[in-house]
Amino acid sequence: MPEITRRRTGEFVRHLFAVLMDHPDGMQAGDAIAAVRKRVKLTEYEAGEYPSGGERFEKILRFATVDTVKAGWLEKRKGLWIVTDSGRKAYQELTDPEAFYKKAVQLYQQWKSSRPASEPESRDPAADPASAKAATVTFEQAEEQAWREIEGYLRGMPPYDFQELVADLLRAMGYHVAWVSPPGKDGGIDILAWGDPLGTRPPRIKVQVKRVQQKVNVEGLRSFMALLGEDDVGIFVTTGEFTKDAEDEARTQEKRKVTLINLVGLFDLWVKHYGNLSDTARSRLPLQPIYFLAPMP
Repeated sequence: MPEITRRRTGEFVRHLFAVLMDHPDGMQAGDAIAAVRKRVKLTEYEAGEYPSGGERFEKILRFATVDTVKAGWLEKRKGLWIVTDSGRKAYQELTDPEAFYKKAVQLYQQWKSSRPASEPESRDPAADPASAKAATVTFEQAEEQAWREIEGYLRGMPPYDFQELVADLLRAMGYHVAWVSPPGKDGGIDILAWGDPLGTRPPRIKVQVKRVQQKVNVEGLRSFMALLGEDDVGIFVTTGEFTKDAEDEARTQEKRKVTLINLVGLFDLWVKHYGNLSDTARSRLPLQPIYFLAPMP
């Protein structure tokens, strides 16, 4: 019976790292896997499916990434895959595909040996839905699908509905929202809030909300910061991301304090404070948790 060798798996993984290293900010898992598929010529066996379901190539590649994550070479954030600095170093130093993947497996085994004893894994974990790696991959795929739906929902929300969602979150976090900008020109401030009901104690919180796809650059951030007074704290919320220079600008500020919140950060805060949201607020982004047995961290 044909099988996927360690060398062949190493070829898949090195192609994946090459693809991801061309995208320093990371790629969605599905896009990265599709890019690797275009770079390799799959055999009939590799392009086939396991009896339990799922394309053999994709499952083998996904299972191999579990080793690279535990090796510290790859990070996964809600379906976004990013090669770490140590992963780049390993890619440069271990040019032989088999040696590259063998080292990742060794590091995974070191991690595993430090964990409490568990059931032994099968030789081909991708073919065994009961294996620990299978549980990890299943968990990751479920998270990816859920996040794609949530991300699309938030990015497709009308701008002023999204603005109200941010105001609802601030209320749930204990802040007192004094004003939310109505449709029309807002002068760069979308929400005003205070830490006390009467707004008698500083700081005053000024919020700018941007429902955009592209990254907010340092010029955009500076335009917002110019609206902040000495007793103000700024919060910049975007459905996109921030450029590195914008993040550096916010981090190094001493007088004008500003917090940057991207879409992932906003969602994580929404989940954390979900219990404090009003029914009206929850209707803007209703969530329903589903519990299942997850892999050990």
